[in-house]
Amino acid sequence: MARHVKGILFADYVRMIRGQKSVDWKRHLEEEDLVHLVARVEPGAWYPMATFERMGNAILKEIAAGDVEAARMWGRVSVDQLRLATPSLVADKDPLETLMRFKVLRSTFFDFEAVEVTTAASDHATIVLHYHMGAMAEEAASFQTMGFFERLLVVAEAEAIEARFTKRTWAGDGRTVLELHWEPPP
Repeated sequence: MARHVKGILFADYVRMIRGQKSVDWKRHLEEEDLVHLVARVEPGAWYPMATFERMGNAILKEIAAGDVEAARMWGRVSVDQLRLATPSLVADKDPLETLMRFKVLRSTFFDFEAVEVTTAASDHATIVLHYHMGAMAEEAASFQTMGFFERLLVVAEAEAIEARFTKRTWAGDGRTVLELHWEPPP
């Protein structure tokens, strides 16, 4: 089954690649991927997850020098852009409601169950990630997702946020599990 990602997320990768003119992207991308670098990316359209994975791997190698912490930072930065496009994403001073809103909106970003909020309470959440990619891409995407949720909780005014993986597919576990803990806003 072909999997897809929404243009609003796909466009971020295309922008990063376009911004690095000195890199020979043909070393990392296939012909079918390269057409997306010259075409306009429509925020509401669906794009192939396989291309998204190859672009992510290329960005990790060429821009982030293999550092998944850079992906985590990018995840944090991406929240503000997504908030502009989806103002209803964040509930002021309500991290739990914000996570519930994300849960509803998740299907607008991927056409498969890539990110599943399995537990959500006033001070913690468990999120299962399954992007169905190779180990390198899965690790980078998981760290990007960790950064995304850390920042999402910050803008919902959670405090003392802690995030950690309790299971990791790239380390041989059957699934990736992200645990989030925080103190609710006063």
